[in-house]
Amino acid sequence: MILAIDIGNTHTDLGLGNLDRITRVAQVRTQDWRKPNGLARVESFVGRRKLKGIAISSVVPDITPRVMAALEKRFGVSCVCLSNRNVVGLGIDYPKPQSIGADRLANAMAALQRFGAPVVVVDFGTAVTFDVVDKSGQYVGGIIAPGLSAMTDYLHEKTALLPKVKIRDSKRTIGKSTREAMLIGAVKGYRGLISNLISELKTDLEVRRLKVIATGGYARLMAKELPQVTHVEPRLTLEGLRLLALDCFNLSKSG
Repeated sequence: MILAIDIGNTHTDLGLGNLDRITRVAQVRTQDWRKPNGLARVESFVGRRKLKGIAISSVVPDITPRVMAALEKRFGVSCVCLSNRNVVGLGIDYPKPQSIGADRLANAMAALQRFGAPVVVVDFGTAVTFDVVDKSGQYVGGIIAPGLSAMTDYLHEKTALLPKVKIRDSKRTIGKSTREAMLIGAVKGYRGLISNLISELKTDLEVRRLKVIATGGYARLMAKELPQVTHVEPRLTLEGLRLLALDCFNLSKSG
């Protein structure tokens, strides 16, 4: 089995995979890596399964070396961290490739391998990110906007009367309460933002049709009313890490 770990700012996604796909997932809090028993949840997740390699993407660089060392010691296998230097099957046409987030590279790798080019990944995480692969299979850049929760939490924190809300859809376009008005602005407003940006990306890429892959925590919610989204793949980042492990540990050849 392959262990894939995507360390985000708030949560860390865990995935177990084989030669074909990610088969099992779980989530832990990223802050737990800083605790003495931070490996306990990972140990429970892996159980008695024998690992052949571990692949990591991380946007929290200060804990990455510590996590890698702890995982290698505990499971007795090598651990590889995704960067612009070891991407699989993906070209990069970007001025400072070392500045691209590893999770974004994992998304682009997995989307290109599964759906072909051109393709855009929209990741609904702490931030909403767009990652663009052009017709020639090159990662050419992206777009970053505040995430849905970040936006509503900011309104709650910076105003005296606006409440903290849980993200969900609303059937109305005119809010009948403060809470509903905030949800409409977040969910329907973001759908409008995404729809407009996808239209502009088609123009920039000079294509009439564009594969748009939604991933991240709010992918299914947002894709419901976005016909431009062609596929919803919640495990896309972990799938990209699985591809990295297959390549780095020669698992596709040896099995």
